[in-house]
Amino acid sequence: MEPASRAFLFSFRLTYIFSYNLFQFCGHTWILANTVARFLMFGQDALADTFYSVGFVMSLCQLLSVLELFHIADGIEKARLLPRFIQVMEKNLLLIMIIMLEELQSKPVVCVQLFFWNVLDLLRYPHELLCIMEEPSIAMLWTRYTLWIPLYILTVIVEAATIYQALPYVEQTASQLCALNSTTAPNSHLPVVLALYLPVLTLGASLTVEQLLKERHHHLEKWNRKRK
Repeated sequence: MEPASRAFLFSFRLTYIFSYNLFQFCGHTWILANTVARFLMFGQDALADTFYSVGFVMSLCQLLSVLELFHIADGIEKARLLPRFIQVMEKNLLLIMIIMLEELQSKPVVCVQLFFWNVLDLLRYPHELLCIMEEPSIAMLWTRYTLWIPLYILTVIVEAATIYQALPYVEQTASQLCALNSTTAPNSHLPVVLALYLPVLTLGASLTVEQLLKERHHHLEKWNRKRK
């Protein structure tokens, strides 16, 4: 490949990844600002319809986050694939469940879930933007790779609480579907599958935390070597 072609390809990839991270940052900023503003204006009453207010933008951001797996595989983004795969899939699967169960959308735990998701992403995407423009500071590195881990653990706990609260609605939906179809398969197994997802979520989160700790050690050690 000629030098001019390589330069054009590099410029295109850089523009694309910058635009993607900027879009995600703006989207999650809007969601968090909307959520906080509604809570300050309406108090606890805002919890009931927060998902209706921000659900579309949240769904769009999470759907596009699947592209991050291709970014890592293609080398556009320097990150570990396994933890990102687990994070993307657990978010999207849980979001699909929330969309399908309208009764669950008005629960306070869903609002808390959206809040934690957005806080995590607002800690990550500014770091990605800074990495594209310049070398991030130690404060940004600490926020991204140290503060992010306990917040991720809290997010997984809230995800488990969301699944637990969804179980009665899934059982009710499964019973209605079985009554309509006059059969017990496969709809009757939906609550069991959802309950079995809890230990899978725990295992996935444990692997993710382990990988994140390795990633944290790598980046902070790399920054320390540059400072010497």
